[in-house]
Amino acid sequence: MSAKKDYEFLKGTRFLNGISRDAAGVIMDCFDDQQIKAGERFIRQGNPGDRCYIIRRGTCVASVEKQGELHTVGRMREGDIVGEMAILTGEPRSAHVDAETDMQVWAITRDQFDVLVELHPELRMILTDIIADRFNSRTLTAERTIGKYVVTDILGQGGFSIVYKGHHAALNMPVAVKMMKHDMAMDADFLSKFHSEANIIAGFNHENIIKIYDFEELFRTVFIIMELVEGETIEDMLAREKIFSFRRIIDLLLQICTGLAYAHDHGIVHRDIKSANMYVRRDGQLKILDFGLSCPSGTENTSFLGSVPYMSPEEIEGEAVDQRTDIYALGITAYEMVTGQMPFPEEDLMALSEMHLSEDIPEPAKLRPDVPEALRRLIFKACARNPAHRFQSIKEVIQILDRLAKETGVPRKKLDSRKKHMTALHLLYKEDQQLALKKILEEFSDKVEKLGIDFRSVDFPDI
Repeated sequence: MSAKKDYEFLKGTRFLNGISRDAAGVIMDCFDDQQIKAGERFIRQGNPGDRCYIIRRGTCVASVEKQGELHTVGRMREGDIVGEMAILTGEPRSAHVDAETDMQVWAITRDQFDVLVELHPELRMILTDIIADRFNSRTLTAERTIGKYVVTDILGQGGFSIVYKGHHAALNMPVAVKMMKHDMAMDADFLSKFHSEANIIAGFNHENIIKIYDFEELFRTVFIIMELVEGETIEDMLAREKIFSFRRIIDLLLQICTGLAYAHDHGIVHRDIKSANMYVRRDGQLKILDFGLSCPSGTENTSFLGSVPYMSPEEIEGEAVDQRTDIYALGITAYEMVTGQMPFPEEDLMALSEMHLSEDIPEPAKLRPDVPEALRRLIFKACARNPAHRFQSIKEVIQILDRLAKETGVPRKKLDSRKKHMTALHLLYKEDQQLALKKILEEFSDKVEKLGIDFRSVDFPDI
């Protein structure tokens, strides 16, 4: 096959679309032409992955083996890339891949890929997007060990991460595991910022903020281990119900504001407040998700932006952000809950950004005339384009919502700081281990008491 036809083929694939001819020439020199027979399993789940393949001709099927059964999760054909996760992350293969027909493929090793992305960093972002799309279309994944945790199912993905359901391998404690997309996790600026704020966010303890348990850095990315909650996002609820009652809106806004007030008091701005990041449990308790873009108040904007439909003018223009940035996004979210639609329903992101900069939000009462006047004014003030004209503190918003809650009969839930929980550990040991165990327990007692936790040990009779 001629070099011209090879180049035209590669330019037509998603993996190399947009690469210059010179760059494509270098890339083509790295590929190894291989033939695969129909029925051959050329990728095996659990095996180390040292290469990926671009399909030049033929088709193949990807299957996840789980609890002794095979589940088909995808079919790939000419122009598709196969086995990309392994060369990006170095982790074991996550699925079997069997040739459905005779195939011609171009293979590239992980070492060759590492050299290529140094020359053409955009390849890493393209590959990350392909992986994200593939996972987004799946409801099943092979079990994967991430440090102390085992992930078992895919829960979903956002703009910056893929979220799995899992459990602690030793304690069998259920968790959610968020895997940051690799183009972000491999960015030195992002990692530096992430590490600087991770300890603060992990220390958060509030009923309206998702609890962070742990962090793992493996397979060239960052995994955030969080509490697993059952329910759905406000975005999903709106898609099903269209609009909410005013009592429910006030209740949800109060919970969001209470969580934000806690974060703001700790000097942290969320920067990505939106309906998709507000998770409502089955008992009605709201949890704010995704502090992955959070930053200290007053921080200059970076390349890691929030969601444009909710983005404040100052954030769009790259100016310093503070808690008023979250208040703007809160106002957009409130408008969405009241009217069932976004104030600027524009799909073109450049045009949408310009609307945030130059236009006031539309009148919500035109879409819902019975909106309480106090709530209407709250939305307009929260969404003021000039930060100086907005609420200057989330606590000002809470005061208004508290009055609305009393007027409409919404019960105001307050966090009971006196409420305590108890965890019991049972240690079975031999007599010759007693002294070593006593020393460990003394060290453990000192650490937990510094956190204000009561530690009590009780000896039982021999068993």
